[in-house]
Amino acid sequence: MNGSVAYLMTTLGCLVGVAGVVVAVVALRKGRKAARPAAPTAPADPFRDSDSDALRGDPRRLKPGDIVEIRRVSYAVRGTVHLNEGGWSWAEHLLDTVDGDKRWLSVEEDPDLELVLWTAEPAATITPGASTLDFAGRRYATEESGQARYTATGSTGLDPTGTVRYHDYRASSGERLSFEAYGQAGWEVARGEQLHRADVMVYPQAGPGAT
Repeated sequence: MNGSVAYLMTTLGCLVGVAGVVVAVVALRKGRKAARPAAPTAPADPFRDSDSDALRGDPRRLKPGDIVEIRRVSYAVRGTVHLNEGGWSWAEHLLDTVDGDKRWLSVEEDPDLELVLWTAEPAATITPGASTLDFAGRRYATEESGQARYTATGSTGLDPTGTVRYHDYRASSGERLSFEAYGQAGWEVARGEQLHRADVMVYPQAGPGAT
């Protein structure tokens, strides 16, 4: 009897010891996990107008199907073109009203948010290249030119991917004049007007990527 009791006590002691080791290992692992430093977060832009984004929607997140109101005129986003040149990127959105009034809205951070509403000039016969151009009673000076790659989604009339050449001009009063040539097509001309952030209200619609 005494031998059986001694054996039982020894077995219980071993089990208690093993349980203690397991508890210690689990506690050590939890301690290491808790002590692991949090992943660094990307620095926030101190000048970004987060209040306007929250109240008026974020133009940087526009996508086909969204509704955008510009100076009390409502447009549907028919399609979006994302462009990239080197490490620089921007977006152009094809807008349409119920009456068929089509415009383009470009969204760019340079580094501040820049919104420009474009109106196509299909009858224009001028071409880019000169340092200054006279058009519709204004003189424009060359600003920048280059070639970018693009990806198109929604209804834009463009191939899903490709390249675009561009040449941008600016008048002293701030108006823009832009030339774009997608793929092997000829130059398309558009006049642009820079918008204030308060001019634009975004209404995201349900669907992939909706906010």
